[in-house]
Amino acid sequence: MSRPKIGLALGSGVARGWAHIGVIRVLEREGLKPDIVCGTSIGALVGGMYLAGQMDALEEWARDLGKSSLFRFLDIRLSGGGLISGNKLFSLLEDNIGDTLIEDLPVPFSAITTELGTGHEIWIQEGNLAKAITASYALPGLFSPQQIDDRWLIDGALTNPVPVSVCRALGARLVIAVNLNADVFGMSNIGENEENLVSEENGGKLKALHARSPLNLMKHRFFDKSGAEPSIFGVMMSALNIVQDRLSRSRLAGDPPDITIAPRLAQHGLLDFDKAQEMIAEGEASAERALPFLARAMEILS
Repeated sequence: MSRPKIGLALGSGVARGWAHIGVIRVLEREGLKPDIVCGTSIGALVGGMYLAGQMDALEEWARDLGKSSLFRFLDIRLSGGGLISGNKLFSLLEDNIGDTLIEDLPVPFSAITTELGTGHEIWIQEGNLAKAITASYALPGLFSPQQIDDRWLIDGALTNPVPVSVCRALGARLVIAVNLNADVFGMSNIGENEENLVSEENGGKLKALHARSPLNLMKHRFFDKSGAEPSIFGVMMSALNIVQDRLSRSRLAGDPPDITIAPRLAQHGLLDFDKAQEMIAEGEASAERALPFLARAMEILS
């Protein structure tokens, strides 16, 4: 019996996307390498790095990442199309995958983005891999839009948070979807001690940055929750979570995957990038829970 063509749809979820690493590790261990990979936002990052042969480097970087070290890669600015230009992160991507082209990857890959001018869902299936990934995670207000082929592109989570439909369109017979937001609606979207994002650790104590620095300005304008009204950043993250949750439910109901892997991530916020170890472990656990269903689906479709 021939094995069905497997499509892997890696969903959006900001820092929760580290769980994708654990999912892919389990699938590889079981000999279930995907024939098609589609990713939205952080899903595009993990999927693209995986196909480019840089999964080990990504996992090592994620596990070593702390809240304070994260800011070394964020070029903060107070003008332009986003709070963060994204140039440092793009350079980091280029250092690892160079000028890799999507069409040179071992299997078909698509990064899901949204066209800013029209709201159209855009699938990037050729061209520079690093640019496609950067466009897919360009969260409005936070990261600057990316211009590709005369179109300004932003985060694909605004149109297709879990790209099952793209896997189907590219010819997948069996689609495995990884939904990072299955159990998080209504939970905290920022994560623990968001003030740590704009502080430095010194002997176990938090040391505030200079009062006039851009990061301290961000702290008061974007992260401070001391008042009754939510912070700007809190509103942005909560709004993203609502969009992802509602769109995911609608899209998955209309075009359900054959297998859904749903890591239990309610305790993790969208900005908990320093929790990679826990989220990778939960990604592995969630994939292992799905293995009996996956085996049955493979049997039926073979």
